[in-house]
Amino acid sequence: MPLSPADDAFADNLAKTLPADTLRRAEPRYLEEPRGHWKGSAGWVALPRSADETARVVRACAEAGVGVVPYGGGTGLVGGQVSPDQPAPLVISLERMTRIRAVSAVENVLTVEAGAILTDVQAAAEEAGRLFPLSLGSEGSARIGGLLATNAGGVNTLRYGNARDLVLGLEAVLPDGTLWHGLKRLRKDNTGYDLRHLLMGAEGTLGLITAASLKLFPRPGATGVTILSVAGPQAALDLLSMARGQLGEQISAFELIHRMGFDFLAETMPEVRQPWPEPPEWAVLIEIGLGAGQDPDTALETLFGEALEAGLVDDGMVAQSEQQAADFWACREQIPEANRHIGAISSHDIAVPLNALPEFIARGGPALAELGDFRINCFGHVGDGNLHYNVFPPKGRKASEFREQREAIKTCVHDVVHALEGSVSAEHGIGRLKVGDLERYGDPAKLAAMRAIKVALDPAGIMNPGAVLRG
Repeated sequence: MPLSPADDAFADNLAKTLPADTLRRAEPRYLEEPRGHWKGSAGWVALPRSADETARVVRACAEAGVGVVPYGGGTGLVGGQVSPDQPAPLVISLERMTRIRAVSAVENVLTVEAGAILTDVQAAAEEAGRLFPLSLGSEGSARIGGLLATNAGGVNTLRYGNARDLVLGLEAVLPDGTLWHGLKRLRKDNTGYDLRHLLMGAEGTLGLITAASLKLFPRPGATGVTILSVAGPQAALDLLSMARGQLGEQISAFELIHRMGFDFLAETMPEVRQPWPEPPEWAVLIEIGLGAGQDPDTALETLFGEALEAGLVDDGMVAQSEQQAADFWACREQIPEANRHIGAISSHDIAVPLNALPEFIARGGPALAELGDFRINCFGHVGDGNLHYNVFPPKGRKASEFREQREAIKTCVHDVVHALEGSVSAEHGIGRLKVGDLERYGDPAKLAAMRAIKVALDPAGIMNPGAVLRG
């Protein structure tokens, strides 16, 4: 059955059941996404103040056959937060639902509403003497609901896991408007299907997360940061193995950076202080967190010495102050901004098995060279096999000149990933951008099961129509 638009008549009827100012005309910010690939079509946005109000809104949409597009912080990069080609949906933003409901240092649990911004959740954990380790570039505006709905990754996945690994329980509104009270704080609960993991990563297509019970961790007693010049991707992988042998699970981040990232920073953001006057071809940035009384500098210096002797590294620095550590991290964290200044033809968020990472890099460049002369900026979370592999025009030319080649470039990269048993979406989700990629590379049995689940939970197809699965 085709969906109905969220028109003025629908909005008028819905407004009668809600507190004043819950419904508003959709401002442009609700109809945009960061990369500018799509413009949303919604005319109205609902801003509920509670889970009960959210359930009331979704129930009305279900009864009227109106599509729902959940909107978090708007930072998603695959178009999951806008609906350009459906009858105008109702956007639901939980930005008013920001309350920290409870914090327990004893249980290492923090319960928070889905509209809370990630930095505020991190601060609440810190105030309790604990750590919420999810960390990524958009943490100052990304909201918990969206981060869980997309199963966000970030720089600390190596040690703490993805977003779904940090959740004990959820509260969510299901597609018929039923409110699921699943905010348990249990570490063990084998009572049937785990709806948490069904909703996390579903990008709002199976329900709308309204609150979560999150895992907290002890704060490291001491942290250390080093940046090292490595002989290449294989050396970086061997260094990771060596570091794990010495430090175990105390490695919080292990980031790979190609010289192109440093060059882009120098070209577009010269104010960013770089470690080397002449950057190496490949570098790794490592952060460790140790227990109280342990010395991270000594641990990192020992690692460097053994890696130097093994021929894995030839230069490096251990941060001697918080400022220097911040400077090292700024080089990594500002690369996406430098990329935006340059302008990518095609950007790729991919993952391959760790042992296949050097082969992917070795095969990707020559495969793209057959399509033309491009610059490749390869960087990312090598500790979990996730690379951001972005393709740019030659210096002096613009990405717009290569628009017709974008699809061929993306297919070239993704074909190499698929051949190595990797994933074409490591941490950003499918959204609308990668629906075709999921159909091309996804396992048929998995796709059939996903469609069956979607039909079972959302038979009218109102939840984020067109995202993840083609409508």
